[in-house]
Amino acid sequence: MRLIYLLLFIAPQVLLYLYLRERLPDPTNPRRARLVRGALAAVFAVFNFPWIFVASRVLFGSVWGTGRIPYLGPWIAWQIMGWGLFGLVALYVIGWVIWGWVQKVRGAGYAVTSGADTDIGEQRDQPRTAHPAPLSRRQFLARATYAYAGAGAALSAYGIWSAYRLPDVTRRTLWFADLPAGLDGLRILHLSDVHAGIHMRRHQMEALVAQANALRPDLILQTGDMIDIDPAYVPDYVAAFRDLQAPLGVVTCLGNHDHYTGVHEVVNGVREAGQVLVRDSTHIVERGGAALALVGIDDPEDWRFDDPQEREIEVAAHHAPPEAFRILLAHRPGAFDGAAPRGIPLTLSGHIHGGQIYLPVIGWSAGRLITKYVMGHFVQGSSQLYVSRGIGVVGVPIRIFVPPEVALLELRRTV
Repeated sequence: MRLIYLLLFIAPQVLLYLYLRERLPDPTNPRRARLVRGALAAVFAVFNFPWIFVASRVLFGSVWGTGRIPYLGPWIAWQIMGWGLFGLVALYVIGWVIWGWVQKVRGAGYAVTSGADTDIGEQRDQPRTAHPAPLSRRQFLARATYAYAGAGAALSAYGIWSAYRLPDVTRRTLWFADLPAGLDGLRILHLSDVHAGIHMRRHQMEALVAQANALRPDLILQTGDMIDIDPAYVPDYVAAFRDLQAPLGVVTCLGNHDHYTGVHEVVNGVREAGQVLVRDSTHIVERGGAALALVGIDDPEDWRFDDPQEREIEVAAHHAPPEAFRILLAHRPGAFDGAAPRGIPLTLSGHIHGGQIYLPVIGWSAGRLITKYVMGHFVQGSSQLYVSRGIGVVGVPIRIFVPPEVALLELRRTV
């Protein structure tokens, strides 16, 4: 079965190469045709070289291995571009066949009609209008391929750069009618999905911590996936995040990748970094005489799409004082559907990374395949949800029109 999946993913690259090798070169210019074929073979060989490493993982191990794959970002971008171009070429070929058939039918009908009404001698004597030579199929395909490759390369380069840069700072004011006066103006920095690992090294995390501290929040809340999948990166996370500071502390819940890494290792690392960990429990902080209950739930064992995690919320919120203003920390945003009916005013989540690929024209994100809460602010009755686009990446080191973010949220009391 693994071999079948592997062949299905590689097949478009092979078919695309064979088609372009046949159609792109101009047979009337043999020297140039040889150069085009050679360049095409070189490009396909270079950008498909990582398949050697991926194939060995697929066939003999796990795709989610921790070893580095050479130029993973460009390779992933090439695969996405290849699938897109393969689909466009398939549509082009089908369209050309249909167009040819339509023209053939129309031509036959025109020949019968014109032959019945016009003398052949008269047709010969009629003046002819000169038209520019139409674009050949080969010329059209070549120009379209080069244009697609250029645009795709530029978009991929942007996506790779966006995946590794410092996060944007999203500033938002959230209004609540029942916010205690002591919490009015509280500034919370929401961090999510750092994914310390091969795409998030120690120097990047140190820059992130410096950025966070410079914002001077009152409280920092982190909603999971601190580590990607390898416990070897826990010490780097601890070394960098030990310097993360806020007057009311740093409070954290776990995400699914923290479980993949190893709960014991991540829990110890989080606590060593000086953070408070909430796992189906509540942590209370006070400001201006008002209590703030930080309710944290763990990642579910039996997860389903937009899981409301009602049982976990009930257990975690049980210890919150009734007069406290509650904030739910849940890695997966589906928990909002369990928090809103229970009157929890604010839920903070992450997990989706905004889908990492977003199409602004149609407003669609790849995250829609997972949840209806992809990124940003949502309201349900008197409850609000903020879903972070995340800081790191998972699997594919590309972010297209979904830049990483840290969210600085100011809580205000509705007058």
